[in-house]
Amino acid sequence: MPLLIVALIVASAALVYVEARALWWLALLGVWVGLAYISGAAGPVTAALFAILVVLPALVLTIKPLRRVWLTKPVFEVFRKILPQMSPTERDAIEAGTVWWDSALFSGRPHWDTLLAHGPATLSAEEQSFLDNECQHLCDLANDWETTAVWQDLSPETWRYIKEKGFLGMIIPKQYGGRQFSAYAHSQIIMKLATRCSAAAVSVMVPNSLGPAELLMHYGTEAQRNYYLPRLASGEEIPCFALTSPYAGSDAAAIPDVGIVCKGMFEGRETPGFRVSWDKRYITLGPIATVLGLAFRAYDPDHLLGTDDEPGITCALIPTNHPGVNIGRRHWPLNAVFQNGPNSGKDVFIPLDWVIGGRTQVGNGWRMLMECLAAGRAISLPSSNVGIAKLAVRGTGAYAAVRRQFRTAVGRFEGVQEALGRMGGNLYVMDAARRLSAHAIDLGEKPSVISAIAKYHLTERARKVINDGMDVVAGKGICMGPSNFLARAYQQVPISITVEGANILTRCLIIFGQGAIRCHPYVLKEMAATRETDRNKALRDFDDAFFGHVNFTMSNVVRSFLYGVTGGAFIAKPQRAHAPLVHYYRAATRLSTAFALLADVSMFVLGGDLKRRERISGRLGDVLSQLYLISATLKRFEDEGRQESDLPLVCWGVEDALYQAQQAIDGVLANYPNRVAAGLVRVLAYPFGLPHRAPPDSLGTAIAELMQTPGAARDRLVADSYVPPVEVDPLGYGELVFELTPRVTEIDQKLRDAVRQGLIAPMPQSLPDLAGWTEAALQHGLIDANERQLLADYARYGAEVVKVDDFAPDFDMLAGLQKRKDALDKAKQLAA
Repeated sequence: MPLLIVALIVASAALVYVEARALWWLALLGVWVGLAYISGAAGPVTAALFAILVVLPALVLTIKPLRRVWLTKPVFEVFRKILPQMSPTERDAIEAGTVWWDSALFSGRPHWDTLLAHGPATLSAEEQSFLDNECQHLCDLANDWETTAVWQDLSPETWRYIKEKGFLGMIIPKQYGGRQFSAYAHSQIIMKLATRCSAAAVSVMVPNSLGPAELLMHYGTEAQRNYYLPRLASGEEIPCFALTSPYAGSDAAAIPDVGIVCKGMFEGRETPGFRVSWDKRYITLGPIATVLGLAFRAYDPDHLLGTDDEPGITCALIPTNHPGVNIGRRHWPLNAVFQNGPNSGKDVFIPLDWVIGGRTQVGNGWRMLMECLAAGRAISLPSSNVGIAKLAVRGTGAYAAVRRQFRTAVGRFEGVQEALGRMGGNLYVMDAARRLSAHAIDLGEKPSVISAIAKYHLTERARKVINDGMDVVAGKGICMGPSNFLARAYQQVPISITVEGANILTRCLIIFGQGAIRCHPYVLKEMAATRETDRNKALRDFDDAFFGHVNFTMSNVVRSFLYGVTGGAFIAKPQRAHAPLVHYYRAATRLSTAFALLADVSMFVLGGDLKRRERISGRLGDVLSQLYLISATLKRFEDEGRQESDLPLVCWGVEDALYQAQQAIDGVLANYPNRVAAGLVRVLAYPFGLPHRAPPDSLGTAIAELMQTPGAARDRLVADSYVPPVEVDPLGYGELVFELTPRVTEIDQKLRDAVRQGLIAPMPQSLPDLAGWTEAALQHGLIDANERQLLADYARYGAEVVKVDDFAPDFDMLAGLQKRKDALDKAKQLAA
């Protein structure tokens, strides 16, 4: 009998592990009763009693009509009562977009070969040419110092070039005069612009992200597309989209701006339309826009459009020269000079034809916005923040290699290496997530949860990269001027943290709040069943979803414990994975299983209250996010051909993410209101304690060395960032001196014996003193003429790198402003 009991337990665990259907359970129990009776381990009475108490309930679970009546119906009624009511706008937000790899991570059993099989994101020949030529030239034209200190905008020449070369129509189809670039190309271009000029990056990315063009392509009428898209593609029209109100920021669905359906005079005839009043702020490109995308709440008290008194949020396109539109004033967001400002209107009549999509789309504006935001948010801010991180890593790495203190490059000191290691490791992960997110869109996805993960974590990591860079460049970083490559990024990084869904909101409400419903294999189905009006269909759908959910949860219980006891050693190896990294895939699968279990327990224990327990939901979102970042990091390594020199970056990125996810799980369990549930999950998932540690110092040192050494690994890390030719900007000297640094180091090493013998003094750390030292070395025959020239170039280039700008007491900004005024006057004369 003991052997039969052990066999039953093992077989039951196996069925739970594979989420076996009820029929298999019935077969197992029947076989077990039969074997117990035949072997004599159980007498007729015991076998009959077991059959009545166990096999009979299993039979009820197997026969669905019986199960629905005796089990599903009572549970269904409880669910309908306790499930929190969801408004139509909440439902639209949750159901917007699609789920992709995030769903696999939520399942507890990600199939890594499926992810790796997608291959790398690539550019077409046309897209690559645009990046190498038009985008490169735009970077030549615009830089952060001149846009902020001189123009307080992009220069007229830069704006003209942006319009002429189609930067504002990258997502618009070619049939309307646009570029029709892929999401990945869009991302690459924004990233490169951000390594040079934030105003250029923002001015280009906004029309190609959430805005009139995106909405028109998906929802506009044929007449609207034919009229507006060619004009937007050519830059004849400058768009903006007005959503945020003074009293409806993060809660955008609560916008107070209203449009009353009425009839009014337009172009000499009476026409149906809206009388709209609005007050908006923080609207990018608003001050210079020629066409205003406006979101407002539509009301139809006289039922001119139908029987609904309040059709809902509606989106319309309004020319900014339309009577009653107030637009043109500017906000000043942390010295960023991309155009941004408020706009308003009072009782402005607009014809019904100006609604995006016409009459049929009245009231559908919120879903339209949510669908489009799911894609746009995955590109704009993730790409621009990777760009500023590449700027910081490239410039700071070069500076640390060149700048010497105590006769040693500052990048050799462990304290500096610690910061450099974090910078390089974070950038590798950020760029991996950016690429994967853009690639998902090109695969046809609208990844709403992934876009929130990318927006939140890439902007937060960019902030860390910039802060570390400022610590390394120190005094040079805090003095404003054209030689300072970090200051504007340091000033402006909070803008990215704030916009397109403030990061606190995104972390605490969107990533897990939306992810738990959309990515979970059963929760959305259960919720949909409770809203079904057909009673029989509702019970059938709920029955399938609920018992699937129970099976799923029990499977994750068994899998979590098995993986916890074995350390995940028996998790299947991905066939496409690089062998030395297989343990990372297994660790991520184990983490995914533990997360799936913890998510289900949290929803069961906290129910609707989980929505308000933002610290817990935020930490759960952190786990899902780190799983996505691990996925992107491992995939990037495979996509780039398994470059062995990149392994320190990969290992740092994965180990950091595993550690952060583990800390988030520990934080959830430490603050769980139900201590029994917390203890149970901890025992199941981590019976021997938490396994992961922060990345070791050795990885940080290896990354710091990589950042300070010219070569393919560093080139891949900062790929496609802009490096100005020195004739365009002296900042270009940074790369020139960086390329010479290994040769100079070799010369220094070669002359150490001569220094010890007293033939020559040690190489000076002061670059102006290098000329005299070079002459002495040449006279002693210790270097040749070529090496002398190399050292002279090193001193000249290096002086530009360590240079800090200074200004006259009246601060030459006044001269810059006069330059701006003269240029604008000339532009007006030419236009006239």
